[in-house]
Formats: sequence, C-alpha cells, structure tokens
Amino acid sequence: MTNLRFQVVAKAFEKKPLDVVVPKETPAEFFGKYVFNREKMYKYLPLKVYNKLIDVIDNGTQLDRESADAVAAGMFKWAKELGVTHYTHWFQPLTEGTAEKHDAFVEHNWKGGMIEEFEGKLLMQQEPDASSFPNGGIRNTFEARGYSAWDPASPVFVIDDTLCIPTVFISYTGESLDYKAPLKKALKAVNKAATDVCSYFYDNVTKVQSNLGWEQEYFLVDEGLYSARPDLLMTGRTLMGHDSAKNQQMDDHYFGSIPGRVQAFMKELEITALELGIPCKTRHNEVAPNQFELAPIFEETNLAVDHNMLIMSTMKKIARKHGFRVLLHEKPFAGINGSGKHNNWSLSTNTGIVLHAPGKTPEENLRFITFVVETLMGVYNHNGLLKASIMSATNAHRLGANEAPPAIISSFLGTQLSEALDTIENSTSDDQLIDLAGKQHMELDIPQIPELLIDNTDRNRTSPFAFTGNRFEFRAVGSEANCASAMIALNAAVAEALVNFKKRVDALIAGGMNKLAAIVHILREDIKTCKPIRFDGNGYSDEWVEEATRRGLDVEKSCPVIFERYLDESSIKMFESLGIMTRKELEARNEVKWETYTKKIQIEARVLGDLSMNHIIPVATHYQSKLIKNVTNMREIFPQQKADELSARNIKLIEEIAQRTQTIETGVEELVNARKVANKIEDEHKKAIAYHDTVAPKMETIRYEIDKLELIVEDDLWTLPKYRELLFIR
Repeated sequence: MTNLRFQVVAKAFEKKPLDVVVPKETPAEFFGKYVFNREKMYKYLPLKVYNKLIDVIDNGTQLDRESADAVAAGMFKWAKELGVTHYTHWFQPLTEGTAEKHDAFVEHNWKGGMIEEFEGKLLMQQEPDASSFPNGGIRNTFEARGYSAWDPASPVFVIDDTLCIPTVFISYTGESLDYKAPLKKALKAVNKAATDVCSYFYDNVTKVQSNLGWEQEYFLVDEGLYSARPDLLMTGRTLMGHDSAKNQQMDDHYFGSIPGRVQAFMKELEITALELGIPCKTRHNEVAPNQFELAPIFEETNLAVDHNMLIMSTMKKIARKHGFRVLLHEKPFAGINGSGKHNNWSLSTNTGIVLHAPGKTPEENLRFITFVVETLMGVYNHNGLLKASIMSATNAHRLGANEAPPAIISSFLGTQLSEALDTIENSTSDDQLIDLAGKQHMELDIPQIPELLIDNTDRNRTSPFAFTGNRFEFRAVGSEANCASAMIALNAAVAEALVNFKKRVDALIAGGMNKLAAIVHILREDIKTCKPIRFDGNGYSDEWVEEATRRGLDVEKSCPVIFERYLDESSIKMFESLGIMTRKELEARNEVKWETYTKKIQIEARVLGDLSMNHIIPVATHYQSKLIKNVTNMREIFPQQKADELSARNIKLIEEIAQRTQTIETGVEELVNARKVANKIEDEHKKAIAYHDTVAPKMETIRYEIDKLELIVEDDLWTLPKYRELLFIR
C-alpha cells in the first residue's frame, strides 16, 4: 500500500493557484474598510464625542462613562452595518499569541424575547479568566479574576462576524499580564524623556513618538505534507530530516519569481491586510526555498505591534484556504536559513522631525548625534537585557548560527557616522568643537554629515543593532515573537539614557556652562562610555566573541541563563524608575519564560522519542529485513565466496542500520531519563537550565543518527516527507 507520504506528495503536485477576488476599488479606497478609524469615528460619532475620543487617543486623557456610551453606540451602528453579531476583547497574553472570548450582542428584553445592545461598559472593560493564562505566580490557580481594558490608541476592527477591541490585560491586583500594558508604559517613558531632551533644540516639540517597521519572514509548506510530519504539527519545526541535494546554494530564488500558489496566497493576504488597516508594502521570496517576507510601512510602535500580531493570525487563516500551512518558527528546517523579524525603530516628533535623521544645520546635526549616542548608551547599558528580550527556545536555534545576528548585542554605525563620533571623542575641548557667536550660532568641526546617511556605507548583516540612515534596525528579533518584548526593553533603555543625559546636561548648565557646550561635553563622555557596543566587523567570527568578552559585553548563549538579565538590579531599577514594571512583575514574567522554555523542549523531546520508536526504527528494521532476505537468497543461489562478494554492500548496510538503530534506542532511553531527572526539579529556573544542559543536547545526538538512516533506507519505505518535498513543492 502506498504510504501517506506519497499520497500527500501526489496531491500537492496537483494543486493549482486559487482565484482571488480583487476589489474593484483601489487599495487607497478599501484601506481600513474593517477598521473603526478616524474617518469612521467622524461619521458615526457626535462631533463632541469625536473630539473627546481624538483627545484620548492623541493625548492620553481619560474617557468618561458618558462619552464611552456614545462611542459604543456609534461603533455598534457601524459594526451592525457590516453584519457583526459578536464582540471580543482582543489581547496579548504572555504566550506570544493573541487571545479572545466572543460574546454576542444579544440580551434579554424581559418580555420573552431578545435585543441587541452594546454599552460603554462592555467596550471599556471585560473580565476574562486570568487563571487560563501564564502569569508567573501573580495569580493563584483558584483566583480567576482578571481584567481587559480598551486601548483607544489601537483602532477597533472587524473580523468575520466579530468586533475586535484591542485591550490591555491586567490582574485583579493591578499587575500587567500581557505585553501591551508595559509596552504602552515604555512608550510613555520614552516620549517624556525624548521630549525633554528635544527642548534643547526646539521650542515647539510637545510629543515624541516611537516608530516601528517590522519585516515578517515565514515559510510555507503544503498542508498535506505538513499533516504527514508529526514534528511540524506538534512543535512547528522538523526534528529530523537530511539536507536536500539542493536547498539554498544556488541563490536562484531570492527576489525571483514567486510561485503561482504562493502569489495567490500573497495577493489575498495583502488585500485582507489593507482592509484591516495594515499598510503592507513589500512582499518577496526570501533566501531559503519556500521562505517569504511581508513588510509594511512603518507605524507608531503600539499600533505596529498590534498589526504584526494580527497579520500573523491572518496569514495562518488565509494559508489554509490556499492549501498551505505557515511556519513562523525561527528554525523549521536544519541546514538552511531560519526566519527573523527585523524591527526598524526610530523616534519622531509631533512636528515631523525624525530624531535619528541628520539635518541641514549644525544644530540639527547636534540633535541627530545626541539621539544616536544616547540610543547607543541605552543599548550598551542593557545589552544583556536586550538579548534577553528577543531570546526564546525557538530563536535560540537561529542566533549565533552564522545566518543571523550573533548572540552578542552590538551596533554597526557605518564609516561616516563612526568618524563623526570619533572626532567628538578625540577633541581636546568643547571650544574645539563649538564656536559660539551669539546664542543660536554653532559650528561643528566634524566631517560633513549629509542630510541622508542611507547607503553611505555597506550594510553589515551580522550586526544585531545596525544604524540604517535614519533609524536603527534591531535584527535579532525572532519571526515567531511578539515585537512588544523587544520594544519594551529598547524604548525603556533609551528612555533611561535620555533621562540621565538631561540630568547631567542640566547640572552643567546650572553650574554656568553654555547649553551647547554642556551638550557636547556630556556627549563626549557618553561616546567614550558606550564605545564597546560599536562593532563594524564580522559578528560571526570567534575573534569577535573573545573581543566582546574583553569589552564587557554579554556573550552568554544559554537561553535560560540569558533570561536572568531581567532580574539584574540595573534592569529592575530601570523598569521601576520609569514606571514600566515592578520587581514582582519582572520576577513573574521570568517564571513564565523559564516555564515556557521547559515546556517547548519537553514537547520536542516527547515527539522525537515517539517518532524514533514508532516511525524511524520500524522503517529501518523493515528495510534491514529486506536486506537480510536478499543476502540469504544470494547464498542459496551462489557459492559462499561469490555470495559474500556480491552481498558485501548489503551486509555492511545491515550492520550500519543495526548500529544506528541501537544508538537511537539508547539515546531515546537516555532522553527519557534526563527528562525524568529534570522534571523532579521544582524551581522553574533550575529546571529550564537542566533541560537546556541535559535534555536538548541528547536530541541532537538522536537526530544525527536518524538523518544518516534517511540516506540509507529505501525511499519507498520512508514515511515522513523529506526536505526536498517540504521545500520545493509549492
């Protein structure tokens, strides 16, 4: 009987691209069709209520109950016109995904019938079961109460028949249980700190916004092939599989023509994204076969994070419609590039100034240098924390693997900007850099900084945190991650650096130093201090690891140990001083991180053990039996010497299969025993370390033997779809 593998391969080859209905309107016309944006607000809300809501969104004021009821009424009218019957508070618990509980609009009319209504209290707050989500001990399992509260800064949207309300998620006692709440606090902190520093350069800046542009990488696998791989189904990655004869060596797929089925998927995904207000801009093949990328135009960070979470769930849904499964795991296939999610980050003012972009005047370039240097100060002071913010059991496969940024946070600036900073650092006095002629005039004796630094030097793809002309690109973020984790740490670190910068500059000014001279003086100090974080060389080299160690940078590679950086006193002090998270919240989040790490490795180990004993060994021994029968038959036909001569290769294979299957069986037994020992450890931190040190390495040993068997065993007998099928059938 034909095994499942060949059945799904045959069906995959028969699939054709689906027809996608393209809206008659232009993208500009249907953009935000299912979003209660400002245009919809203006149409469905009374003018007074509209103005109140805009003030809430733009300035963070409180929405009163009366206004909330009016907003809910307008929102309800809009949603009903779209056929909506339910609503949900859409939030982001500490699971790297989203959560929702759908409630119908219907209520008793107390006359034996039903009515549909949606009040302000339902819009503003809901009470989901907090015990259903990881909380790190903040809530006892028998304490279920938690609250979700509307985030007006992120527009309400409609999916299918449901009104989705973006919310924060907090415990009954007020601690945050999600990513959104601390993210919004971090954005508030960097807004205040950056606005205060902007006062040195501008009189009219009242707000600074953090911006984010993410680049979502992903793999597509035919749904049939996916279903025939229990490891993909259960863990999101292949736990075994030998390299295909061709993978990414030829580089004939990057920016090449997109396969037809994939093109249809991308088209529908892009239309859906635009209707949901996600400004998709770029789609293309990526480096690895069956790997692709989607990227939007940058947005305000809180909104960008919400849109990324929404696009990840949307692409999974649409992929199934087109006969695919989306793989967001950072390393679904060994031997080829994994997937990341570059975070392009910048700060901009309410007056339209990009603070990380050079200007046309010396004053503007001093502002530019100030924000670049203080960003570097934040990254330098908390380089270990930033690495912890992007680390996970899945991203650990990618970082440091000579295909992605190394597990050491450093920053690439390019020749021109580096020279400018070196000039300031090496100047002997403030007077050498600044020539004051009146209060506003300034001449900087540094190399000319053009208006645009983009492409002034080649990119360094090994840099985790690279300057790219008017922004920084945090390249170490994993494809599966919630961007909020990295953005919380980065914006908080920069906010702290800016607060410290202003405090020291103000002290010099109070002591009688001129403002511009005081700024340059402190900048010189900070350029010297954060210089160890600047690195323009090959981040993959062993020499860099040694050099980074000498510089005092965090070079730890163990995922559970890296998480410890959240509990450094410097990290706790930063988060608490800025009002982002308390020590209790940080400790709880780390408990969740360690527990999550353990569970992921635990599941992978169980799946690998099951596949080894129930798929691989039976198939290998079946093929071994065929070889033994062949050898026996040869000895019945030919003389002993001739039979041995003709059967030499088969005898060698029989022996090799026996050795490898024995090694696998022994390895599985050792893997089970290692798990049993680790599972007895009650402390989640120590348990995670035990899984990293004693369980995970044994999985690699087993995999090595399985991948060798794949090359030996008859292809017709191998039950699991191979890499050549998973990667090239699309």
